[in-house]
Amino acid sequence: MLSWALVFFVLAVIAGFLGFAALAGLAAAIAKVLFLIFLVLLVLSFALRAWRGKSVL
Repeated sequence: MLSWALVFFVLAVIAGFLGFAALAGLAAAIAKVLFLIFLVLLVLSFALRAWRGKSVL
């Protein structure tokens, strides 16, 4: 999921550099959503592993 967020971020940067503002905004919004989903799943995974008594790292 993080890789897709990075792909959309790079797409947003390239589109912004080339002057495609609408595409850049859309790609940046998608990247933000995917990154937030990744962070939520990461924290949830850490919390569940800690609750079960396993090593978090």
